[in-house]
Amino acid sequence: MAVYEIVFSPTGGTQKVSGLFTRSFCQESTQINLVRRDVDVSVFSFRPEDICIVSVPSYGGRVPSAAVSRLGRIKGNGAKAVLIVVYGNRDYDDTFAELKEILENSGFSCAAAVAAVAEHSIMRQFASGRPDIRDEEELFRFAEVIRDHIESGTLSASLKIPGGRPYREFSGVPMKPRTGRSCNQCGICAKECPVDAILSENSFQTDTAKCISCMRCITVCPKNARSVSKALLTAGSMKMKKECSKRKGNELFI
Repeated sequence: MAVYEIVFSPTGGTQKVSGLFTRSFCQESTQINLVRRDVDVSVFSFRPEDICIVSVPSYGGRVPSAAVSRLGRIKGNGAKAVLIVVYGNRDYDDTFAELKEILENSGFSCAAAVAAVAEHSIMRQFASGRPDIRDEEELFRFAEVIRDHIESGTLSASLKIPGGRPYREFSGVPMKPRTGRSCNQCGICAKECPVDAILSENSFQTDTAKCISCMRCITVCPKNARSVSKALLTAGSMKMKKECSKRKGNELFI
């Protein structure tokens, strides 16, 4: 049996959750980074005895489109999948239902699921600092419970998770990062963009149709030269304040 940590984490929040869970679940694992465009995920083909911990953020209650296409090219071959959905303290809506369908279509057997909160990737005042110590303790406990169920063979024959069809409509986020004057054209944002939306020869140009507003370019820019409109950020924060201000907990589905 081998354990694989398959993760799509443009800004690091989902990776932090996934790492905390995986380290408690097992001593050794192999990571597959779905953010990287240069990784040919179609070469990954698992065995029935393998366990894959699949972690994605929830974008507007859905699985990010880039993660959808890459997960769809992996061959599960009956391997067990533990689904982790990370959200910024609003809601995950239909993300679990969509993720489960994607994985089952790729040949995985969905064994268990965890919903976890991390700092919002755009409006960072929501769930700021999470996952925190309380979250870590819960994730450690969830990992132990799931591992025990897998080892004892007491998993449910059919994983029941929230979400339904038709999936929540999501047409993207209007906040698209733009380049400021401090940019020195180092090209890091273009190289790291998961959907190739930034021109490598001119990072001042962003294909807004391709951009999924994942904010990775802002996270990796060494000059802090990438940002979103302050007016849109303020408007979005006001709109989300009521839904996101109260602390939401993590959940286990098994």
